[in-house]
Amino acid sequence: MEPFHVQLKILEKAEFEDILGQASVKKQLKSALLAGHHVLIMGAPGVGKTTLAKNVARILPDIEVNDCPWHCDPESPQCPHCTGKKVKRKKITGEERFVRVQGSPDLTAEDLLGDIDPIKALQFGPLSVEAFAPGKIFKANNGVLFFDEINRAPEKLQNALLQILEEGKATLGSYDVDFRSDLLLIATMNPADVNTEKLSDVLLDRFDVVHMGYPETDGIEQQIIREKGQTIVSFPDRLLHFVVKFVRQLRADDDLEKVLGVRACLALYERAQTTALLERRSYVSFDDVKQNIVSVLAHRIELKPSLRYVKEKEPFIEEKFNSFYQKNKKDLVSEGGDGL
Repeated sequence: MEPFHVQLKILEKAEFEDILGQASVKKQLKSALLAGHHVLIMGAPGVGKTTLAKNVARILPDIEVNDCPWHCDPESPQCPHCTGKKVKRKKITGEERFVRVQGSPDLTAEDLLGDIDPIKALQFGPLSVEAFAPGKIFKANNGVLFFDEINRAPEKLQNALLQILEEGKATLGSYDVDFRSDLLLIATMNPADVNTEKLSDVLLDRFDVVHMGYPETDGIEQQIIREKGQTIVSFPDRLLHFVVKFVRQLRADDDLEKVLGVRACLALYERAQTTALLERRSYVSFDDVKQNIVSVLAHRIELKPSLRYVKEKEPFIEEKFNSFYQKNKKDLVSEGGDGL
């Protein structure tokens, strides 16, 4: 079997259709993966980091591997299930070659690398290779390990990644055997999240970093909302334009330390529709949006320290929305004069 990064030549023509816009980000990701480099995608919540990584899984080619937990190459098997034995083969899809790890403070090195199976330890002995149950690193052999929010993982676990990223193998506890793992790591993180572990310089040095920002234009963000949000009742285009324009303006507000992501737009889009549904209307009105502004947006922002002790988030959002409405209410009237 070809080395995994060689198989990724298929990425040359990949379009990553699930992500609208972000042409530079897509090009950088393809370039890094074609070079066989591990990638860290940095960006605020809701910009599409996870969706972009999942797109890689969708275009990975099917491959034939041994029918074992390690997805061993039939030509050079390494795990105790395969070594010296005749093993059935199976075909695995791109989605099966994409193994996800969710970063969290309670994640352990054993989750990542593997651990001793107590039942097999009784059968084969506690230090036998047969007693070892592989973790997600080895399940991602000949594929992609997707580590979402890697900076939420504890420092000890980050250190466990170093040998894999540098040498493509891991030395496990009391075993004197190095286990190979031919994989590429795609990780994500929100650099503005303060309740996390700092990534060490030596770990960062193993990655190429791709920075992913918010949708480039109002039009792209509106298209994302239409495609990703639920359609419950009719939402007029000019009202959606108004909502997206308000969120994007608020995103650039100098008074905010934490700003609104695309999920805020999506949530407001859907809540306005369900409010209209409760009013027994088949379309969204301006009042449906206004009723949900505080509920959907206020908790998603953070005021700068200079304002936190003199203003609450709820009245801040209301004031900004009312001011924006006064300046842009003409956008809510169609050419025929019918308002919302």
